[in-house]
Amino acid sequence: MSDDRLYETLHWKIGDVSITRMVEVILRAPIGSLFPDEDPAELRPFHDWLKPNFLLDDETMALSIHAFLIEAGGLKMIVDTCAGNGKNLPLFDEWKNLDTPFLENMTQLGFAPESIDRVMCTHLHFDHVGWNTRKVDGGWVPTFPNARYLFNKTEWDYWKDHEDPYESGALEHALLPIFDAGLVELVDANHRVNDEISLIPTPGHTPGHASVLIQSGGEEAVITGDMFHHPLQMAKPGWIDMADVESTLAEKTRIEFMQRFGDKPATTVLGTHFATPTAGKIVSDGDGYKFES
Repeated sequence: MSDDRLYETLHWKIGDVSITRMVEVILRAPIGSLFPDEDPAELRPFHDWLKPNFLLDDETMALSIHAFLIEAGGLKMIVDTCAGNGKNLPLFDEWKNLDTPFLENMTQLGFAPESIDRVMCTHLHFDHVGWNTRKVDGGWVPTFPNARYLFNKTEWDYWKDHEDPYESGALEHALLPIFDAGLVELVDANHRVNDEISLIPTPGHTPGHASVLIQSGGEEAVITGDMFHHPLQMAKPGWIDMADVESTLAEKTRIEFMQRFGDKPATTVLGTHFATPTAGKIVSDGDGYKFES
């Protein structure tokens, strides 16, 4: 798959709601980097739908780090703010000390930082909160000064007291400055933003993980966050994801989510790390499910 296709800006319309995907960086990662205890050979029966979009070869997966820009009910919103520039992040070289035109790209798409009304973080891992802040005069300041940043209270209660296993520094550079600026609104996992946008609880990857539900004009879409790190988890919901805080709960959440939203033609699933084409349907596949894009 060409880099141009992986990075292209994608748009969807769900009823009256507009959604835009804006890519920050693409990771070409060994399957074992996220699923170290699992055998990639077990995915061979699913290669017909995993390749070429989501698996680049038998051992390598594509992971897209992107934000979703939403316009609904007069509000401009961003869901998950990616990794951010100038941060020495762990695990993958591709997102270390980034220097991308992320904010310039947002502005060109009609989402200038000062125009954002809501920032929604599905959870508080470092690659979902990075652009919460930007560096100014050596310090980290809120990127979206006119927005309310919606953090799940359960999620914040966990991370404010737990050591970051990745030593990313996200608490200091991406979270505390938002609290210091008085821009945080702690909400529950069923919070309704407006008539068309709400959160739904999808715990397990992290304790307060929430996905974003969009409903408008008889259609609906769900932004997954990291409930699914990769579409392969629809075929293998029990594969142990090294980033899941509670693996058993995460598996249960994935299965219940597929049972709820699977085989519903009016429901579009938007994967927060799913490479192009990113959007698709969950459909039955034998005893399990697959992602049909």
